[in-house]
Amino acid sequence: MPPKCFRPGPMPAQPDFRGYTKVTGKLLRIVGTGVPLVLLTSAAALAQDAVLGQGQPGHPVPGQIGLQPSVTPIMDSIHTFHDGILLWTCILITVLVLALLVVVMVRFNAKANPKPSTTTHNTLVEVVWTVTPIIILVVIAIPSFGVLTDQLTIPDGERKYLGSNIFSFGEVEVPAPAVTIKATGQQWNWDYEYVDVNGEAKTGLTFNSAMLNEQDRTATKPGQPRLLAVNYELVVPVDTTVRMQMSSEPTRVIHAWAVPSFGVKVDAVPGKLNETWFYARKTGMYYGQCSELCGQDHAFMPVAVRVVTKDEFDLWVRTFESGFIDDANDTLVALQ
Repeated sequence: MPPKCFRPGPMPAQPDFRGYTKVTGKLLRIVGTGVPLVLLTSAAALAQDAVLGQGQPGHPVPGQIGLQPSVTPIMDSIHTFHDGILLWTCILITVLVLALLVVVMVRFNAKANPKPSTTTHNTLVEVVWTVTPIIILVVIAIPSFGVLTDQLTIPDGERKYLGSNIFSFGEVEVPAPAVTIKATGQQWNWDYEYVDVNGEAKTGLTFNSAMLNEQDRTATKPGQPRLLAVNYELVVPVDTTVRMQMSSEPTRVIHAWAVPSFGVKVDAVPGKLNETWFYARKTGMYYGQCSELCGQDHAFMPVAVRVVTKDEFDLWVRTFESGFIDDANDTLVALQ
């Protein structure tokens, strides 16, 4: 006679699945709206990109869904990659998962399938759901690596870049850099140094760029966005390849210099010099932020780049060399 504590107790009541049919019906109605919702959202994002791209400033705006409009060849590639193969791959996967959920809820609910199947393995299904994601990742990786290579390969005037056709072997010609700027991450602002301008080595063209508080912004630069306006913007010429060298103070932390409209984001690592480049086609103000968790004021370390005409840039450099950066910036304001 086994001990009392080991005596089998009464069998638990079998679950009643009849109530699940009502829940299944509600889920089907919800899932049924998923496919058109995904398609409408994607179409809205693409349409919004087209509308905002006609005059959107170089920073996020209320209600924005898609990426910021592109002004560089690198961002052209990112737009094509995102709005093309990446977005439609996400849509197809979402639609497939929704369809599988519908099939499972319709064919395998308690009412339609009172006797559950005892199948535990299916070789064909297992091969398909292993091989298909691998193929998808390979297809996505090809243009992704191409865009990344373009971003990290400094133009030499001969190499061609992907541009808006991410599956080409290069069709956009970009000139060699005419301006070299070193950006050094501080806690929590940026030091800029113009190393080379039009083939001439420069010394003394350095300044610190820090975010303006709300009082200073409204007093001096009310038209610029909150938390993105800075005291001194990085000034670069339009239609010119700019080489950016990134570093951080040896005793500080890792930062990341990023401008979404340029398609640029590179880490600034203490004791290391990283490089990237951009070729801005339109004049205007373009904003970004530090994209690395660098400490308590990480959210208040913006990047502001002012793209001006080549004549305005040359005048700005000459004024900066002969005086102070305030005089150079006042000259730009007077011209505009």
